[in-house]
Amino acid sequence: MGLFDIFKSSSKGDDRKKKSNSAAKWAEAAGSKRAQAYDRQEALQELSKLETPEAAEALLKRFTFVTEPSITDQEEKELAFEGILKAGKDAIEPVRAFAAKAESLRWPMRILKEILEEEELVDELIVWLSKWDTEYAKFIDPKLQLLEELGDHVNEKIREAVEPFLQDVNEPARFNAVIATLAQKDPQAIDPLIALLLDEESVRVRTKIADGLASLGWEVPEEQRDAVRKVLPPQFGVNGAGNVTKR
Repeated sequence: MGLFDIFKSSSKGDDRKKKSNSAAKWAEAAGSKRAQAYDRQEALQELSKLETPEAAEALLKRFTFVTEPSITDQEEKELAFEGILKAGKDAIEPVRAFAAKAESLRWPMRILKEILEEEELVDELIVWLSKWDTEYAKFIDPKLQLLEELGDHVNEKIREAVEPFLQDVNEPARFNAVIATLAQKDPQAIDPLIALLLDEESVRVRTKIADGLASLGWEVPEEQRDAVRKVLPPQFGVNGAGNVTKR
């Protein structure tokens, strides 16, 4: 390393340290509901200029509270969102850390959808989902949001990732898991879907499964057709070929 390289490296280090200090300076106001709107917005703007992981971490805190009027609240969150995107992939780790404790994943997922390629995004969402189980929990909004989001993507990894949630104790989770499963159009899903259909008490879950099977034209195994006919909602049936039909 030459003398010029040493000075160049030192300069970069000083610049990173300066930006880190600047992020710390503005972080409190940006993430405070009690701050004056003018001060908070100034802090958001200054953090957005830094384009660093520390700035992204500070901006993420703006998604933890709601202010009035609602239009101002939305404008500030959009400002934080745009500022985080400026950090590019340097924002991924702060977003992960934030998502691990967040009560809602709407903004973290929206950020990642802008930063990551489709395959990377699906992989990331599956990792987040893997941290949830299928047992009772008082608060499951993030799990529901993840299952819902995965239902908007088609990837060979999704079916296997969401399949355990077909047996979730929470009906909304099962419903979202059914939607995500059907969206993959993978015939391997027919067995777990029929297993759920035969045991499911929720009418809307049974209806969603029946509608999906009818749309996809999957054949119900012959030995299960009579049992399936008994649990289908009234507007559905199973024809002689084993296909679910809608009247």
